[in-house]
Amino acid sequence: MKRLFGLALAASSLVAGSASAACEEVLHLADSYIVCRFDPARETIRVYGAAEGAKEPLTYWAVRDILREDREFLVFGMNGGMYHPGYSPVGLLVEYGRERHPLNREAGEGNFFLKPNGVFFVGKGTAAVMETEAFARARPEVQFATQSGPMLVEDGRIHPRFLPDSDSLYVRNGVGILPDGRVAFAISRGAVRFHDFATLFRDALGCRDALFLDGSISSLYAPEVRRNDRFSRMGTVIAVTGGLPY
Repeated sequence: MKRLFGLALAASSLVAGSASAACEEVLHLADSYIVCRFDPARETIRVYGAAEGAKEPLTYWAVRDILREDREFLVFGMNGGMYHPGYSPVGLLVEYGRERHPLNREAGEGNFFLKPNGVFFVGKGTAAVMETEAFARARPEVQFATQSGPMLVEDGRIHPRFLPDSDSLYVRNGVGILPDGRVAFAISRGAVRFHDFATLFRDALGCRDALFLDGSISSLYAPEVRRNDRFSRMGTVIAVTGGLPY
């Protein structure tokens, strides 16, 4: 227990050094959001899916255990998209360059299929959000990727199905690309409508492309702002990692 406690202290001190002031509260249209920004050229961003055939979901604790084996720690985590009852992803999942689940271009019901949907992916020192059909045409080389939907913002345009006066209110989380190439992750503190969440990315953060991740199990691991949704059960986790100091 003493060794684990020491690791936790080391990790906490490194969070402040390697991802200083990454997260902050942002007020937009009378709603409050936690926004965390990371530079893919300097910080390690990965996507983890539940093990194939898993009977248990991913948790932030499970991701921390995976990282500890490689002498790394979890700086930041967010649920990374939608999954089936058996925790397999609905859409594309790429881990360490290996495609674990193919791109889903089918029609269907639910938020994932409220097209246009899209892909968040990480390459070598870069990250992007791209609409699904554009991704299928471009087939960029990626190291990590998760597909979700709908797109919140595509080339500066709000999703055409979002209504400014919608009464569909949920806690929501998503990811966008800032003008300087950094990645912005955001989660609402309270229930918000799609349209307001999309304008957070476009108008408050300046993202020309942003992707919805979830609105039912939206969760966050961000020690910097004392947020640890440790009871969250997920199929996919987006993680920012750091190295242990020994």
